[in-house]
Amino acid sequence: MEQLTLETMIAVFEEIFGRALFWGMVAVAVVVTVAYLYVLIRDREMSMKKFLLAQLSMPFGAIAAVLFVQAMTNSHFRDLGGPIDVVVLLGVAAMGAAGAAILVYTAQSLFRKTPD
Repeated sequence: MEQLTLETMIAVFEEIFGRALFWGMVAVAVVVTVAYLYVLIRDREMSMKKFLLAQLSMPFGAIAAVLFVQAMTNSHFRDLGGPIDVVVLLGVAAMGAAGAAILVYTAQSLFRKTPD
């Protein structure tokens, strides 16, 4: 692989997760992102109570993301080979944490009818 292109990355992710699961995850990410933007525009402010609860979900999202990727790649923590593996693992954890926070905040805003 001489150049890192978008097409290459898509092919790698399709190989890891399978075509259907990968594009399903992309679709869910787009739906959650659009719903989050809708909530932010609709409410015109962020609720700090909802934001705190969303932040409390972040460690669970990080752990879930790491375990999900390890299950899909059929690997274990003992397979970490060097610093770049740790960096990638931390990146997966960070994206899982952020995704969980966005998902929890959006779900609270869409499904809770009580004012803060």
